Amino acid sequence: MTADHAFLRATRASYDAIAHDYAAAFPGGPADRPLERALLAAFAELVRAGGDAPVADVGCGPGNVTAHLHDLGVPVFGVDLSPRMVALASRAHPGLRFHVGSMTGLDLPDATLGGVLALDSVIHIPDAHLPAVLAEFHRVLVPGGLLLLGFRTGDAEHLHLSERFGHETSLDYYFRTPQDMAAAVTDAGLEPRARLLREPEGEEKRARAFLLAARPGARG
Repeated sequence: MTADHAFLRATRASYDAIAHDYAAAFPGGPADRPLERALLAAFAELVRAGGDAPVADVGCGPGNVTAHLHDLGVPVFGVDLSPRMVALASRAHPGLRFHVGSMTGLDLPDATLGGVLALDSVIHIPDAHLPAVLAEFHRVLVPGGLLLLGFRTGDAEHLHLSERFGHETSLDYYFRTPQDMAAAVTDAGLEPRARLLREPEGEEKRARAFLLAARPGARG
């Protein structure tokens, strides 16, 4: 059973509080971001080429990326720590599967996923817990399965927000360089395959990084 750490409780409560406003603020998902859309298309193509094992969109939020992957022909389901986010996702995308869960302990058997997608969700994982999360991703991936991480980088390593969208929150953000994340992924037994750094756009203050990795081995 997943330990309910204090940082998980704080993150869950914060996203429950801002769920509706967050979904309204980001209605388009990847369709509004051409580079992210291209990365998801490549990820979907690579996953499909490896077989029909499903993909978990971990930290799925309102489910826009989950739905986008589904439209790309990927068998996918969403997982989120926030029950209210899961309720919003289920209501917006009734044909897809979403459930409440934590990346610190996914309720899945070993070696069952063809892919794990975690976009802007590991940013809430403290450094001390990141190795366990990446090990969990390794555990649930089939040999040859793919991991696509999206995360923020920049000069500041940590940010705490006590308010978002006019709601009281307790959200901690952890910023890591692509080099540090690649090293952490490698330590978890995964093989980095590609990395990309996108400079800030619009009102963004930090660059966005992406890392594609795979569990070693060939799919059966």
